[in-house]
Amino acid sequence: MSRSTAASVAIPALDIQSPLVRLGLETDTGALEVPTDYALAGWYADGPYPGQANGPPAVIVGHVDSLTGPAVFFRLREIQPDTEIHVTRADGSTAVFRVVDAQQYPKAALPDAEVYARRQPAELVLITCTGQFDDRTGSYLDNFVVTARLDPEASGVPT
Repeated sequence: MSRSTAASVAIPALDIQSPLVRLGLETDTGALEVPTDYALAGWYADGPYPGQANGPPAVIVGHVDSLTGPAVFFRLREIQPDTEIHVTRADGSTAVFRVVDAQQYPKAALPDAEVYARRQPAELVLITCTGQFDDRTGSYLDNFVVTARLDPEASGVPT
């Protein structure tokens, strides 16, 4: 697919839909930023664009919940293999991905090299929190990581 930034994400089977905010890395820790608005998902804008082949996956993150209730990726843990994920891009095109894997990892043992490895064809990774909530730190102990592969036919990409 041509180079174009991510604008929104939708998972019709789970009734998830969100505009995407641009995210970078935390200045002090180097960790991936998370959206400040719990209702919005965010795209790591310094990484690959959705649909980009021969590189690491595009990364989208969102919160699972907040003190006031469910957040944008609350239902992400219900995702099944082959579920479609649609990423609308700034040029108006839509990259359609199909889920190939979903795993829960302790945050302290997230296999970064595996999650962010270079891939062919293009892939997308969605990340949210899950597992036990740690009241002391105010965060969940685990991450839920969904990996999806570009469906060239559904995305209108010549094969």
